Amino acid sequence: MKSRVLIAVFAIWAGAGLPTPMSVQVRSSKVRATPSQLGKAIATVQYHAIVEAGAPQRGWYPVTTKDGKKGYVHASALSTKRITMRAGTLIVAIGVSLDEVALATKENRGSIGQLVAELERRDELDFTWVERMATFGVSDDQIIAFRTEGNLSGGAQ
Repeated sequence: MKSRVLIAVFAIWAGAGLPTPMSVQVRSSKVRATPSQLGKAIATVQYHAIVEAGAPQRGWYPVTTKDGKKGYVHASALSTKRITMRAGTLIVAIGVSLDEVALATKENRGSIGQLVAELERRDELDFTWVERMATFGVSDDQIIAFRTEGNLSGGAQ
């Protein structure tokens, strides 16, 4: 009995430090040299890419990318659920079944669907700049300059 308990405890202890595969759940995220938004960007990971992640440290996961680069990615950009995509459909699921997607769509059809249909029908709103803003990028140097010039916390680091 003692040996079984020792084996179980050892297995749990040994597995605690193993990296966990995690999916990138945002369009793209920087892999940083240090666990900080101001850390030097050493790589970029794209949506649904898999990284090997260690134990989180103050909201940042130490990760290893598919090509072997090591750094940190913020927890908000990662998910333990595998992201699956199907070609030819608009459905992108993060560990949910088709039944769950159908139920969510059915429940929201009356509110969100009606709102979208009404906004499209009116044709009064111009989303040109909203769509254009989605394509904008901000460099690390611009972020640092913005924080420094605005006397924001952390800008002088």
